[in-house]
Amino acid sequence: MTIRTDKSREVLEVSRFCSPEMAASLTTPLSPKFSASNGRKPSNKIQRALTAFHQKGNECTRTPILRREILKGLAVIPVTLIINKEPPYSEAREVEVGSYLPPSPTDPSFVFFKASPKDTPALRAGNVQPYQFVLPPSWKQMRVANILSGNYCQPKCAEPWVEVKFEDEKQGKVQVVASPLIRLTNKPNASIEEIGSPEKVIASLGPFVTGNSYDPDELIETSVEKVGDQMYYNYLLETPFALTGTHNLAKATAKGSTVVLFVASANDKQWAGSQKVLKTMLDSFQV
Repeated sequence: MTIRTDKSREVLEVSRFCSPEMAASLTTPLSPKFSASNGRKPSNKIQRALTAFHQKGNECTRTPILRREILKGLAVIPVTLIINKEPPYSEAREVEVGSYLPPSPTDPSFVFFKASPKDTPALRAGNVQPYQFVLPPSWKQMRVANILSGNYCQPKCAEPWVEVKFEDEKQGKVQVVASPLIRLTNKPNASIEEIGSPEKVIASLGPFVTGNSYDPDELIETSVEKVGDQMYYNYLLETPFALTGTHNLAKATAKGSTVVLFVASANDKQWAGSQKVLKTMLDSFQV
């Protein structure tokens, strides 16, 4: 059966080539499945719409059916029959992280998160090196939609993807974003310094901090730090039009074939009380 929408006449045209037996079956009442569950029977209009097929030789005639009648009919059908199953999500537990993560060895008021291959498709593919950071025990790890997690493109993604994200309604949210190194430089296994200055790197990754666009005027402060052999770029941004929040902290580094970006975001109300917490989380981030 094919359904075609005719915008000019606001009708749906249903057509079917069928045998006499098929045509006859269209005049039978709806299965009890579609009405018994809620105690309602399909309206006379719906029944007439479904029986408006008439055999003509070996071909069923085309009968225009008002869109509203079809929509009313769909309301009778169980949702599971007409909606595809939700796509899978990356590993996450939408409960307080304090219930399953260990205390931070440096500050017991925080818990310690270290990403492992079970957490993301990129880690399972070896595309991202394990990373770690601390966060308050009241925060929750949120699910990342399959299409945002890079699951469909591993191990060779052309665009950045979201690794993990955590959230607290009162304090803000954090997420780890990974980008293919080739998107920023042609040099294999380049360090963050070899890609360019902090300003050059954030110009490329800024939209993944804000969730929409990046304006150089939004960059308030930058700094560089080295932990062991790994170099990091730190950023403070005031982003009034960002989808992530009006205040953003970010930390970027490069390792292997990937640039990894840690982003901590808050709106004005959250920022007043959580600025120090978000800064602690940012400082703890390591790859």
